Amino acid sequence: MSIIGRSGAALVPSTAPAPGAFEGRAKPSSRFGLRHFAGFLAHDPRNEQVRAKLVDTLYSDPSTMLLGALCGIAASLTAALATQDPQLIAGAVAMVLIGLWRVLLAYRIAYAPRPRCARRLELLYETGAFSWALVSGLIGARTLFLPAAPPHLEALMIGYVLASGTAISARNAGRPLVAIGQLVLTTAPVLVACFVVATLPLLVLGICIALVLAGVVSITLSVFRTLREQIIAAETSALMAERMRALARTDAVTGLINRTGLNDDLNVILAGLPAGGRLALFWFDLDRFKEINDTLGHPVGDGVLSEIGSRLRQCAPAGAVVARFGGDEFVIAAQVSGCIEAEHLAEELHREVSRPMRISGHRIDGGSSLGVAILPDDAFDIETLLQRSDTALYDAKVRGRGQVRFFDTAMSRKLVRRKEIERELRAAIQREELSVFFQPVVSLATGRICCFEALVRWFHPEKGELLPGEFVQVAEESGVIITLGNWITMQAARACATWPEDITVAVNLSPLQIRAPGAALAILAALRDTGLDPRRLELEVTESLLLDDDANTVRFIEDLSSAGVRFALDDFGTGYSSLHYIKKFPFSKIKIDRSFVSGPDTGRKSDAIIRAVAGMGATLGMEIVAEGLETLEQVQTVRWAGCTLGQGYYFSRAVPEDGVTMMLADEMAEGGISRIAR
Repeated sequence: MSIIGRSGAALVPSTAPAPGAFEGRAKPSSRFGLRHFAGFLAHDPRNEQVRAKLVDTLYSDPSTMLLGALCGIAASLTAALATQDPQLIAGAVAMVLIGLWRVLLAYRIAYAPRPRCARRLELLYETGAFSWALVSGLIGARTLFLPAAPPHLEALMIGYVLASGTAISARNAGRPLVAIGQLVLTTAPVLVACFVVATLPLLVLGICIALVLAGVVSITLSVFRTLREQIIAAETSALMAERMRALARTDAVTGLINRTGLNDDLNVILAGLPAGGRLALFWFDLDRFKEINDTLGHPVGDGVLSEIGSRLRQCAPAGAVVARFGGDEFVIAAQVSGCIEAEHLAEELHREVSRPMRISGHRIDGGSSLGVAILPDDAFDIETLLQRSDTALYDAKVRGRGQVRFFDTAMSRKLVRRKEIERELRAAIQREELSVFFQPVVSLATGRICCFEALVRWFHPEKGELLPGEFVQVAEESGVIITLGNWITMQAARACATWPEDITVAVNLSPLQIRAPGAALAILAALRDTGLDPRRLELEVTESLLLDDDANTVRFIEDLSSAGVRFALDDFGTGYSSLHYIKKFPFSKIKIDRSFVSGPDTGRKSDAIIRAVAGMGATLGMEIVAEGLETLEQVQTVRWAGCTLGQGYYFSRAVPEDGVTMMLADEMAEGGISRIAR
């Protein structure tokens, strides 16, 4: 489990084999077995890795040891009873005792597993095996020295000795020292006896035993080599598999666990949660990260991600799970005592993430939105906890940058409502349920209409009219605003093309629409398809768009301005209102926000601000529009302050396209000055 705490270390398994730990399979040669055996006896880290597994082969099948013990005891007892020789009787007793001890030990180790020392088990086995082999060999040699041994006794003992020695070599090839030691101790006494007695049959037998001994040793070493290489290969594969598993769980940029590792570790931390304990899940989304990638490059973006991951790792409480969920999102899961501790931890984490950082010489002003959910207060399982924290994060992003939101049930209802609006809005565009209404902008000097602002309206077939404030924000968040904005521009241009040539149309643009690929081309296409003169189209942008000072925004404005399209700065006074924007961009009109005209805080200060802006506009040759005019008194006030244009309910609400035709016809008949004089 990749649990990360205040120590700052991500506990990712380091499973790569040490350099040179596992070499490839060597080519066999006639001397390879002995050289390999000699290398195995030397101190080598690989030997310790292999030793435990090969020692297990000594005890892997106690039943074969039982059969071997029964055969040896039967042969030795037969020799002792047939000859009544004291030495053979002593040997038979020793065989019984050694055999029983070895069999009992083997069954105990095989069927009562527990942590064991491989070297100690090997020594125990060697003690019993070498004792058994030596006694067996001495009994066989003794039968060759007895002058009056019963018929066929020598055949019994010599046959047992040779069969036992070769069988032991095959069974214990995993530990060649044990196998060869038993083989030598079993056959050497008989071999010596053959050459001491020195009859022709025994001399031939001795030579045959020597040749068999050499062949069995070679075979044993070959089998051992194969077993050892197979074990090393299996160990290598297991380590590589573990390493691949660790890599699959780890994010390459931050070193934190990724989404796969998060799912695993959340289940682990949940299983270890004590009764009555709470698990808080903090879900971060970095603000403006895409802009960092686009403007400064992906290496800087990766540096930001790495720094954020390091900060969260250091700041997270002990035992917490820290993960990069994907993109610019991070998740922390930590045990908390209650909501108060979760709030304090959220503040600490959010403050740490929001600290400025310097990456590759660039100062990055950090920031993030944070959603928090707590188990079991908000959810009873991990999946629901993730959903609830994601919902809280969504609510935080909707409210603006740098927000921290804890989940509550109202968020779910809002989210369901937003998803429903998004789905129905997409369908409404396809079914042409949306309409474009137009609100006039009037000259405060003449009272005549000089422009109409295009405003979208949605008349739902079942729910009636839905206010723009209810669906435009959803369109922004879902990306539908791009399609919707292009559609509004097309409808407004088509309508304006039928109006008198001195009347223009204004269209509000969303920041998301402007940043979309091919945004300028879409507007130029609308002008071309409708035949509208670009100089009669006015695009309104807000200060929040200019605050980002994005290169795409600059290019968008420059491309359309060069084609003749005019731009207006909308809602002036509600944002940062930097004169730098007015100097940098080709605005022909500034719209003063309605809060300075008809809001609850209007007064001397508001009037002074309006006069200052109007004076600046007059000096720069810009039109100044006062929004939100509702009374004649307000109209007269802004006109005296120097505003040149007015817009609001005093003149007219937004009307459909046929209402524009009637309004223009009435104006031609009556004259526009009455709108101001009355």
